[in-house]
Amino acid sequence: MSQSLLSKQERLRIALLNPMIAIRERLNRSFYQFLRYFWPQVSNDEFIPNWHIELMCRELQEVAERAARKEPAEYDLIINVPPGSTKTVTCSIMFPVWCWTKWYWMRFITVSYSSVLSLESAEYSRDLVRSNAFKELYPEIMIKQDKDTKGNFRIVKALHSGNFTKLGGNRFSTSIGGTVTGFHGHMIIVDDPLNPQQAASEAELTNCNYFLSQTLSNRKVEKAITPTILIQQRLHQNDPTGYRISRSKEGVRHICLPGEIRNYREEVKPPELIEFYSQEGLLDPVRMPWTVLKKMEEELGQYGYSGQVGQKPVPPGGGMFQVDRFVVSESVSHLMMPHDVVQTVRYWDKAGTQDGGAWTVGVKMCRTTSGKYIVLDVVRGQWATNVREGIIRSTAEADGPYVKIYMEQEPGSGGKESAESTIRNLSGFVVEADRPTGDKVFRADPYSVQVNNGNVILLRGEWNREFKEEHRFFPFSTYKDQVDAASGAFGKLSPARTVRIS
Repeated sequence: MSQSLLSKQERLRIALLNPMIAIRERLNRSFYQFLRYFWPQVSNDEFIPNWHIELMCRELQEVAERAARKEPAEYDLIINVPPGSTKTVTCSIMFPVWCWTKWYWMRFITVSYSSVLSLESAEYSRDLVRSNAFKELYPEIMIKQDKDTKGNFRIVKALHSGNFTKLGGNRFSTSIGGTVTGFHGHMIIVDDPLNPQQAASEAELTNCNYFLSQTLSNRKVEKAITPTILIQQRLHQNDPTGYRISRSKEGVRHICLPGEIRNYREEVKPPELIEFYSQEGLLDPVRMPWTVLKKMEEELGQYGYSGQVGQKPVPPGGGMFQVDRFVVSESVSHLMMPHDVVQTVRYWDKAGTQDGGAWTVGVKMCRTTSGKYIVLDVVRGQWATNVREGIIRSTAEADGPYVKIYMEQEPGSGGKESAESTIRNLSGFVVEADRPTGDKVFRADPYSVQVNNGNVILLRGEWNREFKEEHRFFPFSTYKDQVDAASGAFGKLSPARTVRIS
């Protein structure tokens, strides 16, 4: 019998005597099996398998094995998946730990949009290494006692039953724009570099892209070998995924997995992955069935849903509003009785100049007990300041004392003085200045969902045509004042809602 055959038989005998050796060998060969085995150490929920998780694990494993062999990186890896797809557990929590079981010397830099999120993922990784389940399989891998913080901890490998240790890799966690000078990684992981609010700000987008392309890119141990892994849901056309691909598609492996393909089939990358979607067109029928996706659309808005779920920052068709879903009524008497009205408001978006580029618009809207929103009237014009203030006053008198008045207050001292002047002009009425945050598109999202679901009714009037046309082409329309005023009124009438951001 040959020595090689004897060696195999001996290894088999040892494995049969100690099943933990066989388990360890299986986990070393497959990151996906490692994730499944140690899932209970990082989550109280039952593990729900799905093909996209196996795919992410395979892609990450391939990148790591190439880096471990010190071979030049063929590409940076970009993965776009919806929120709730176990991307953070897979990429930011489990992946570095699995790498240490094979290559204890690996150093990681991990980045998220906030230090809280980045440190939370690091803490889960650290707790996994400390767990009894992990020690049972990998007793030689541990955290260095005098280098043990959530933001920066170091790995050591024990030799000769723990009498000697060998210094290993580490994990340094930071946020976009945070400290990174002095640290270098064999692997750089960027998990959700932006949240939806930040993506609505051009300044935040610019800062994020600059940090990733100019600062973080210089933190590689070896530029030719160290890969960057970016995993996120799409939030903007110029978010880090869009920015990186627009500069060059060369050297990028792009995995894009929208939550459904009824509307976002063309976003699947590479396209051959379409065959793995369910018959209902779903990425993950258990985690994200159509009922969940419908709720996400209500919470995120049309733009948020298109980006985060569809991985397409611009909604299908290019516009937010499906204007054919507006319901036009001759009168409101057959729709409701006075006691059916929850509240009525008039929201003003003021323009400051006569015959200028913008319009002054006042939208009168009410909400009913049935959850419908009725646009009762739109006043619109380009007036000089004194004429505009007179029209706002006469409109308030016509509306009556039971209609609460809001006006958008522009930023800066000029906007504040203008709002205060109008409030004085409306003495005797209930009036309040509104200081909205985020851009017009971001603010119009929740309103667009109600329009597109047929929950917004227009009282027939001469203003209907211009009102609908501006909605039809928004946000690419020349004027946005009517949409801005309508979304402002809707925001004051709609119940408070919680928007998912991760």
